[in-house]
Amino acid sequence: MDLLIILNNTPYDGSDKTWNALRLASTLLQKERKVCIFLMNDSVDLARDKTVKPDYYDTDLVVMLKELMEKGLVLKVCGTCQARCGIHKNEPYFSPEVKSTMNELAELVISSGKVLTF
Repeated sequence: MDLLIILNNTPYDGSDKTWNALRLASTLLQKERKVCIFLMNDSVDLARDKTVKPDYYDTDLVVMLKELMEKGLVLKVCGTCQARCGIHKNEPYFSPEVKSTMNELAELVISSGKVLTF
């Protein structure tokens, strides 16, 4: 993996952290880099279909994430956080294949050329 991006904040937290992380991932994918996003803490709501774009926000971040996955982005989401974090605690992730573990995150950190956190 060329780059691992770890997100922690709720997707629509009033900042552009998540949007900027997704934009960076998109740009790197266009440059043919292998990119993985790992969602932890409240950012796990980004991997839930139940998360709806607020009216005040112009970009649907869940749709944006799915489009990046279609372009080759690897998505991993903390399995423990599914029940502990986010507005939609205990709701399923939009794809069972994205559910991951702390051990897998450790391996991604070890094997990635760079690691960024947002």
